[in-house]
Amino acid sequence: VHSMVPTAVPRLLPENGSLLGGIAQITPNLFLSRGNVASNRSLLLSKGITCVVNATIELPNFNWPHMEYVKVPLADMPHSPISLYFDSVADKIHSVGRKRGAVLVHCAAGVSRSASLCLAYLMKYHRVSLAEAHAWVKARRPVIRPNGGFWRQLIEYERKLFGRNSVKMVQTPYGVIPDVYERDRRSLAPYWGL
Repeated sequence: VHSMVPTAVPRLLPENGSLLGGIAQITPNLFLSRGNVASNRSLLLSKGITCVVNATIELPNFNWPHMEYVKVPLADMPHSPISLYFDSVADKIHSVGRKRGAVLVHCAAGVSRSASLCLAYLMKYHRVSLAEAHAWVKARRPVIRPNGGFWRQLIEYERKLFGRNSVKMVQTPYGVIPDVYERDRRSLAPYWGL
């Protein structure tokens, strides 16, 4: 069965075929997923994951033995202050990687909260622009879509880090969205159209 997705973009689909499922490897020591992946201990162990960042209010930590947990208690709402956690989570991912461990960052769907934290980490420690970080993560997990408030906080963080911005919010018929979506209008198509 041939897929319509370009071969440059790994599909990262789990056995059940859900686009939201699966675990995406963002860097050698960073993985991104939806919340139910964190319940799969054998998968975490197979990926070398030693630390789980749970970016939800609603999901409990699974508290597997020999696994470190970091709770980032945020709702997926535009007014949630995710930027308060950009530095601490980025620093944690970096320090775990230096110890040859790996981090799984998850929220509920693996679309907004966890993706935003991964974007902040890539900007801080890989010194890439927000636009580059977004393209990198989206290539590995195509369903990412931080909410508008998180985009605004990421744009502010990028300016703080680099003194300039690669993404801006723009008015469209769909509302105010980051211009990376305007540049890539395909992201506005429903995902089931793939």
